[in-house]
Amino acid sequence: MTFFGRSIPSGGTRILGWAAVGFGACVVLVLLGSLLWRLLHPPVSPLTDDADPRSAIQLEVVNSSGRKGAGKTALEFFRKRGFDVVEISTSNDRPRRSTVVDRVGDRQSALKVARVLGIADTLVSAEIDSMRFLKASVILGSDLDKLEPFRD
Repeated sequence: MTFFGRSIPSGGTRILGWAAVGFGACVVLVLLGSLLWRLLHPPVSPLTDDADPRSAIQLEVVNSSGRKGAGKTALEFFRKRGFDVVEISTSNDRPRRSTVVDRVGDRQSALKVARVLGIADTLVSAEIDSMRFLKASVILGSDLDKLEPFRD
């Protein structure tokens, strides 16, 4: 047998056959792993209405972590995923845990924001304030390293 113009002994064809099987098995494992990952971590839609591409969830980011630049990092993370970050601010409060606050009574939007960050649903609260004109506020606490945009 020849392979790329070179003669291969008959035992070499077995090696090539097993190499092809091994390569195929690796490809199948990677694809299965990717499918499993997507099933366990489905993508989060940044829209309040999936039929209207202009319905991006509007939110604010409050950096209460004490880490300089954390608000900007979160802003870039959210915008890359299609969320509309309308404001970043800093607070001197130092909460231990990061939270999401529902501002208009749309808990589903607040939960989407929490999920994309990696914040537990139990850390989503409601403080309705119709004068804020945004769906949710993200309060970054001292647990930044556990959140998706800050993991290494």
